[in-house]
Formats: sequence, C-alpha cells, structure tokens
Amino acid sequence: MSIQINYKNSGFKNLSTNLVLFTDEKFNISNLQGYISNLEFSYLNDLLKKSDLKKNLLVFEISSKKKIILISIKKNLETSDVENLGADFYSYINYGNKAEFTINSDGVKSNIADFIGYFLHGLKLKSYEFNIYKSKIEKKIFSINVIGNKNKATIKNELRFKAIEEGTFFARDLVSEPPNVLNPKEYTNRLLKLRKLGIKVTVYNESQMKKLGMHSLLGVGRGSVNESFLVTLEWNGNKKDKKAPLSFVGKGVCFDTGGISLKPAKFMEEMKYDMAGSAVVAGLIQALATRKARVNAVGVVGLVENMPGGNAQRPGDIVKAYNGKTIEVLNTDAEGRLVLADALSFTEAKFKPRFMIDLATLTGAIIMALGEEYAGLFSNNDDLSNKIFKVGEKVKEKVWRLPLHDNYDKLINSAIADMQNINYSGGAGSITAAQFLQRFVTNKTPWVHLDIAGMAFSKKASNLNPGGATGFGVRLLNQLIEEHYE
Repeated sequence: MSIQINYKNSGFKNLSTNLVLFTDEKFNISNLQGYISNLEFSYLNDLLKKSDLKKNLLVFEISSKKKIILISIKKNLETSDVENLGADFYSYINYGNKAEFTINSDGVKSNIADFIGYFLHGLKLKSYEFNIYKSKIEKKIFSINVIGNKNKATIKNELRFKAIEEGTFFARDLVSEPPNVLNPKEYTNRLLKLRKLGIKVTVYNESQMKKLGMHSLLGVGRGSVNESFLVTLEWNGNKKDKKAPLSFVGKGVCFDTGGISLKPAKFMEEMKYDMAGSAVVAGLIQALATRKARVNAVGVVGLVENMPGGNAQRPGDIVKAYNGKTIEVLNTDAEGRLVLADALSFTEAKFKPRFMIDLATLTGAIIMALGEEYAGLFSNNDDLSNKIFKVGEKVKEKVWRLPLHDNYDKLINSAIADMQNINYSGGAGSITAAQFLQRFVTNKTPWVHLDIAGMAFSKKASNLNPGGATGFGVRLLNQLIEEHYE
C-alpha cells in the first residue's frame, strides 16, 4: 500500500480528479458552489434528495473518471471521531488499485483545529497491511492532494502523527511476524536497530540473567532451542529532569505452546501474538524517540519461547525469582506471569521508576470478561489508574479496572513455596494473575497491569484497525505521557 499525500496552496476549481468535500451533518452543500461546477452542484442536489443521509460518507459518480465524495461533519466532534472518518474513507478507497483524490481543507468547518491532520492520521492507521510473505503483492497507489494552507495545528502535529503511526506499525509488524522468523534472537536484533533513534538498548543473555537470578523468566524458555533475552530500551528526552523515569514492561513470549501443559491444537497458531505486550512497549519507545518527546522513559521486555522440549520446565517445579521469592509452577501455560515477575522486579530495582505499567496478553479469562472492547486494568494506585482510564476514553483504546484484594491474593499461596503460579480453586483467573504480579512490586512503586489478551489481535476490522495485529496500547500510553508527564 502506498499513500502519497501532497499539500497545495490552491487550484481546486474545475479539477477532473475525484473530489472529497465536507458538509455539515445534514449534507447541506450550499457552501460547495465555489468548488464544483453549476451542473455538478445541481446534479448532487437532486441525488441527495434520494440518499440515505444517516450515513457519514456518500459517493456520487459524476463520470467514468470522476467521483465526488461527500463527508458530513457533526457538531462538537472529538478527535477520535475525525480519525474514524478518515478510517471510513480509507475503507472506501481501498477497493481500487490506483486512484487520485483531492481534498479541500479550507472548506472544513469543525471545532477540531487540525481536522485534516486527524482525518489523514486515521486513514493511515487504517491502511496498515502485512503482506511481505505473499509471493504476489497487488500494488495499490493512492494519491491524496490537500488543497489549502497548513494551519499551525497541522504543522505542529505532523511529526507527532508520524511518530504514532510508525510506532503502532512497528508493534503491528512484530506481532504479525511468523514465529519461525521472530524468535527471541531475531526480536533482539530488531530492537538493537532502535539505537539509530538515540535509544539506549541493552541486551541481557541467558548467562547474564542466571547471574542476576532471573530463574522465573529463564524457566519458561528451558524447553526451547532458542535462547531467552531481557532487553531494556532507554529514551532520555529530558536530561534536565532529575525525576525517576517512567517505565513500561512487556511480556514477550514469541510463541506459546503452553509447554508441558500443552495447549489444544485448535487456534494454537495465534500464539505467535503472545509477545504483543512487548511489541507495544517497543512501539511506544520508538514513537517517543521519533517525536523527540521531552520525557525520560524506559521499556523492559522479556523475550522467550515456551516449548515442550526435553529440558522443559515441568508442572511441580519450583524456581527462585529475581527478588528472591520462590514459585511453585503448577501449570507451565501460566508462563507470562513468570516472565513478567522477573522483568517487573528487575525494572523496579534497577531504574527506581516513577511508575511501572506492564502490558501482556496474559489470560483468556479477560476475553471472557471484557471481549474485544476493553483491556483489563489492575493497579495499586488510583491516580495512575484514573489517568489511564480517561486517556483510553479519549483515544478509544479503552480500559476497565478490575479489583485486587487480599482474599484473591491468598488463592496463589503455595504449601511448599512462597507462591504458586495459578489459582487451583477456580474462577477469577485474570485477577489472581494480577495478584501474582503484584507480589513482584515490592517498593510501593505505583503500578498498573494491562491485560490486553482481547485487544492485541482481532480477526475483524474495526475503527482504526484493519484486522489482525492492532498495536493496542501505543496510542494510549503516548497520550498518557503527552497529557501528564511532558
């Protein structure tokens, strides 16, 4: 997919290309007479009398070579509404192979200062495709000419939109890669390339992690021929700020068979996206570096492969985590929490962050509870939770808070170790998983756990997602940083 966007100061009248024109919510076109011919204006007026005006987008064939697309703008829009209009427009133009469209930006009347910027941002986010493994790729070229002067808001947002798009696409690419390509070593190599953006990338191999005592994480990867890694990504965009950095921790299980506690064969191929939490962390740090965000942030990702090999971890094994706590592994398919346990306690000890937010495709139970509408949020801090909730409503990457409680915590106590990795009493699977993680936040650091199992990958296209990997979390956390920490 190639989308070429060109800005031009003038030259709208009498164009032979497809036109994109914006109207009010009632499709009143009286203000469009300066942009189309009298014959076209009369023709549109007649067709509108017979059209379904409840839609946001109407398409009219003027000739075999020209269409006029009318897009209605409602009053008091939010930026997410404008992005969705752009996504809707892309869904329309995506049916062809080559087309040119001209948009009149000066004719837009909206409460959103950078209406065209958000419109094109939504269009580009929707346009993502992952087709590098197809032997025959259908070339699609769309040229979009924007007529009218850029305003200050548009100029200000250009780099921001570019950074968010590239960060989201990086996350989507990582999740979309097949597991025979994106093993932990290859993943590490791709993260090392982020150094060119000014990100400090540090890689810990298995030998180094053993010395650090990360046996919880290492146990997960024991059955795989592929080595496990922990990678830290540091962006120091505000060297004058002496406050502790913001930290983001991601589960990076590049493929999850369940280990000895083997998953059913049906849909196991989807377990290539069990590293989506780490992909979001990588995409977020890339976005911050691309837009030169004035903030200090660190991303930490644990990269493993959970396989049922001859040396694989067994149900009943006991491992000692980085923080010295012992874990009875009752189910090797509850492996993501074992990876995050060491990653969280390491992050807290090494970076002493202002807060920790972890992201993981952690439990199927969260999909049963919230479906594909909300990510589950668990936290020890009301202020941070409220900020994320409000930001999620704004960018439409929504979260819903679920409880933590001592009575749930007791369900992961072990008779022979400090804790066990699952709750055998049944029920509250997502909550007890979060309770497990909370035991590795030992210094009262504000912490949020986002269970994105239902949000990281979607079989259906919706909103700004084309279907497949969504990159859920990049936009959410970037907005959190913009509003509260820059």
